[in-house]
Amino acid sequence: MLQQKIPATVITGFLGAGKTTMIRNLLQNANGKRIALIINEFGDLGVDGDVLKGCGAEACTEDDIIELTNGCICCTVADDFIPTMSKLLERENRPDHIVIETSGLALPQPLVAAFNWPEIKTQVTVDGVVTVVDSAAVAAGRFADDHDRVDALRVEDDNLDHESPLEELFEDQLTAADLIVLNKTDLIDAAGLKMVRDEVASRITRKPTMIEAKNGEVAAAVLLGLGVGSEDDIANRKSHHDLEHENDVEHDHDHDEFESFVVEVGAVADPAAFVERLKAVIAEHDILRLKGFADVPGKPMRLLIQAVGSRIDQYFERAWKSGETRGTRLVVIGLHDIDEPAIRAAVAAAAD
Repeated sequence: MLQQKIPATVITGFLGAGKTTMIRNLLQNANGKRIALIINEFGDLGVDGDVLKGCGAEACTEDDIIELTNGCICCTVADDFIPTMSKLLERENRPDHIVIETSGLALPQPLVAAFNWPEIKTQVTVDGVVTVVDSAAVAAGRFADDHDRVDALRVEDDNLDHESPLEELFEDQLTAADLIVLNKTDLIDAAGLKMVRDEVASRITRKPTMIEAKNGEVAAAVLLGLGVGSEDDIANRKSHHDLEHENDVEHDHDHDEFESFVVEVGAVADPAAFVERLKAVIAEHDILRLKGFADVPGKPMRLLIQAVGSRIDQYFERAWKSGETRGTRLVVIGLHDIDEPAIRAAVAAAAD
């Protein structure tokens, strides 16, 4: 009798949409289901993996959490993801469900297509692709097309590109989705939420289910068990990259437009002041995402810091472990022309 395929859920979404928070909530409310988690961190500091390992969920032990830090998962499918999946499937106690968190910069399509590889397809199926959207960011117009403004800028600058890579990425993640989670709805009003729904719907031709959430709180029964088999429908979820190749447009998918680096500084005596200064640094240098941990003297727990634009969330996440080196370590993600030396200096000054 053939063994039933293990379902896998791919969770994707733009930078800071709330993927890690949602997965943490999922693990803490898995109702006894044993979950293996594959995390594709962007940058050199495994912040998301560390957060999830500290969640204390019985459904997902530290041995069940695998971090892929060698690059974007959509670019390292053969070299990184497939071997990782093979090792996971060779385990004596195989998981009930696999959850894969892509980086905020990943195209979901190559990953979903990888489930058609012979050694994977016979054992695992994509239960569904879940795309998490930062509703507050969309309501603020971060991805809205303002054609009049673009035309005005085009007159001023002959070199203006007609389309932002960030918009393409946002649309590709929506196109791949079976379920779209409009997260952070508590930060906008009813009119703003309607605008977000309309904006997201206008970006895609497919009509996946769309739900609302705050603080990443979505029931496991909603996220898991979609039963879609998304790998069999990959032809209907083509990315901009796929379409450009179909039209014989020469195009390389890479992340040269993004840079990430880790800033390490000493202890932060005044967390509130540090956060306020970070807001200024983010605004001045147009930082897309900032996340990591801070060491606050006299506190037994480390302070988790997650920033998207000027919004910064902070809370004491877990106690420092015995033998763990205390310190403040932050991943900075921005566009390729960000001034790394200036940002390092500014973050260091903010911590003083």
